[in-house]
Amino acid sequence: MRPAQLEKVVVDTTVQEKAVAYPTDARLFHKTRATLVREAKKRRISLRQSFDRLSRQALFRQHRLRHAGQTKKANREVRRLKSYLRHVVRDLVRKTPWDDAPMKDLIYRAAQLIRQTREDKNKLYSFHAPEVACIGKGKAHKKYEFGAKVGLAITARGNWVVGAHSFPGNPYDGHTLKASLTQVERITRHAVTEALVDKGYRGHDAPSSVTVHIDNKARNRTHWQRQWMRRRSAVEPVIGHAKQDHRMGRNFLKGENGDAANAILAAAGFNFRKLIREYARIFLRLLSERLLRPHSQPENRFALAHAA
Repeated sequence: MRPAQLEKVVVDTTVQEKAVAYPTDARLFHKTRATLVREAKKRRISLRQSFDRLSRQALFRQHRLRHAGQTKKANREVRRLKSYLRHVVRDLVRKTPWDDAPMKDLIYRAAQLIRQTREDKNKLYSFHAPEVACIGKGKAHKKYEFGAKVGLAITARGNWVVGAHSFPGNPYDGHTLKASLTQVERITRHAVTEALVDKGYRGHDAPSSVTVHIDNKARNRTHWQRQWMRRRSAVEPVIGHAKQDHRMGRNFLKGENGDAANAILAAAGFNFRKLIREYARIFLRLLSERLLRPHSQPENRFALAHAA
């Protein structure tokens, strides 16, 4: 990679999905209650009632009724599951020691799940992964994705990944550009002068030293500006390969640190595979040149000695 390639980068965001099931109220209430009961048994806290059998039966009934289209009866089972969870939480609030911080954190998370409504913001979508956010990217086949937003930066020429930044929650794309460019400069130790982005970055927070080209149909652009803007779409297949081939499509690492680590490891894996292909191409070219080279006739030492 030449240093001049690092001056112009393409930045885009994608969703790194977490390894969680699709969140439904019934499953969340059931899993949360089961987790609290399991943690209480580890601490030898005796509960008045665990609701293991009743909660399991209510969950099965809710699935069958929802599948049959009986919405009112299915919602009644959801309210029953919520009631079971509320009883367990109240019992644990009375019996949990005051110095047990991990258990108090679980109880607080369960209380948040009980209180939240459909219209709330920063909702809890997974009990074991509270950092999961609901992100809509406008895909026809997948309306909502549950995970973390990742900003990916590649070189405009060469398609080398030079930045992969994970953003907790669901921030606006334009407000992530400054952090992505700062990470690129920190990793490459080279100043970025131009950034090619899509329309989602309107209203960005990039530093004034960087010229940001937003992909639109402006007529006052020069020929070379239009040529470079066509390179912006090259980031889409890079994102696809990072998800399909390098495990960024589903993140199994824990917490926000796991989100950041998985994104960086996927980007590094993409670069390593690209580097291996480059070395293999050079090796094959050198090998073909050696095989096609005409063989020189070895000298016959005995014939030279006889002639002498």
